Amino acid sequence: MSVIVVSPLARIGEMAVRHGCRDMLSLMAVGHTFHRPGVIAATRHLTLGLNDITFAGNDKLIAPAEEHVEEIVRFAHGWDRRTPLLVHCWMGVSRSPAAAAIVALTVAPDQDDETLADRLRAASPFATPNARLIAIGDSMLDRGGRLVRAMKRIGRGKDADGNTPFVFDPLPPPAILSPAPADRGVPADAT
Repeated sequence: MSVIVVSPLARIGEMAVRHGCRDMLSLMAVGHTFHRPGVIAATRHLTLGLNDITFAGNDKLIAPAEEHVEEIVRFAHGWDRRTPLLVHCWMGVSRSPAAAAIVALTVAPDQDDETLADRLRAASPFATPNARLIAIGDSMLDRGGRLVRAMKRIGRGKDADGNTPFVFDPLPPPAILSPAPADRGVPADAT
């Protein structure tokens, strides 16, 4: 399985080429135009028009909504994971880390939400996943409030300059198992 590259808009071309990305998820305000990197086919690029807000929105601002999360989940199911997925928003701090977490839970739903949040924080001290996207994702993916609690626990990230992409593994590391008693040099029939 491949990784998720989370990036600010200003660095998507560099990140796509550097990491060999072939799929891209863009979370940008409606009407914000940008150039898709040439290594990303139009058929493997999803653009969602939403603002980085946590309230219901108004006539000028579009709040994250269920249809946005449905599209993220659908796109995640279509990602073949042979190459990294590039996820970006304007700064790479709020909408895109939230989308990366939703993608991770879509492709690996059995993972622990607390561990996922810790891995996200370890990957980026700046990430502050959009709370509205997280809440909708939590509900839609049947997390029972665990994702919301985990993201609240890691809290707001450090102040960011919007120029710090990061790589996030959507899968937790393999569990390290304790050796069985027989593996520690203790005979299996010893009492």
